[in-house]
Amino acid sequence: MIRLRIQHSTWPRHALVLTDTPRPDCRNCDGEGGTAHDYGDYETGEYAGTDWEPCPCWDETRRWTLLPLPRRPRWLRRQHPEVDPWAEPPF
Repeated sequence: MIRLRIQHSTWPRHALVLTDTPRPDCRNCDGEGGTAHDYGDYETGEYAGTDWEPCPCWDETRRWTLLPLPRRPRWLRRQHPEVDPWAEPPF
């Protein structure tokens, strides 16, 4: 069963995306979508990183773009040297 939700995606472009979510009552991952496993360096025993094992209750590649969001106009993205944001009071 698919549990869908709408998210905001920023890569490769801003868009609204429909995605699958982990099953909230899953006994393997407790609704988190996977399990994190910490591991250490064999020589020193120090922390070396974390592996992520996805749970079969969720497919993170299942996503559909609903609506690409428009980009800001170029004139809004330019820097305006005549406007000094630090000259304004904080409130």
